[in-house]
Amino acid sequence: MSKLLAEHFLMPRYVPHRIIGDVVRFTLAYNPGAAFSMSLGPYSRFIFGAFAVVALVVLWRLYRMTGRGVRAGDRLRVLALGLAWGGAAGNLIDRFRSPQGVVDFIDIGLGDVRFWTFNVADSAVTIGAIALAWSLSQEEREASAAAGAAPLAADVRPDASRPEA
Repeated sequence: MSKLLAEHFLMPRYVPHRIIGDVVRFTLAYNPGAAFSMSLGPYSRFIFGAFAVVALVVLWRLYRMTGRGVRAGDRLRVLALGLAWGGAAGNLIDRFRSPQGVVDFIDIGLGDVRFWTFNVADSAVTIGAIALAWSLSQEEREASAAAGAAPLAADVRPDASRPEA
């Protein structure tokens, strides 16, 4: 929805509309490539579309393997997967909806020093990926702690070869 609004209200393209001074602007742009306008030539749209489909399948499988919100970490992982999946799906729809590419419009920076123009879906993918990495690292840390505690528990068991007093 944000991309359709951007296309409707931010014409003509590449003309900045100040939102918060010169720091945050909305500037309509189209990205036929991938992140940071990376391009693989005339077939970029289809190549990156195929990568997006694979990513969506992988994210869906991770979701299916995740518990149903039993642990706090599972809820974070489900949220992270939902953000990443939704953002990737939104950009994939854009990629096939228009040969111009993905609609970008959020323009952040100072003066001539600007970050790449991006969209809400890009933000969702980024936040989802960071949250997923954090969730997986927490799970790994918990598993390592549990594995480290298991040998300690074995040392506490009474020794059957020693007579009890």
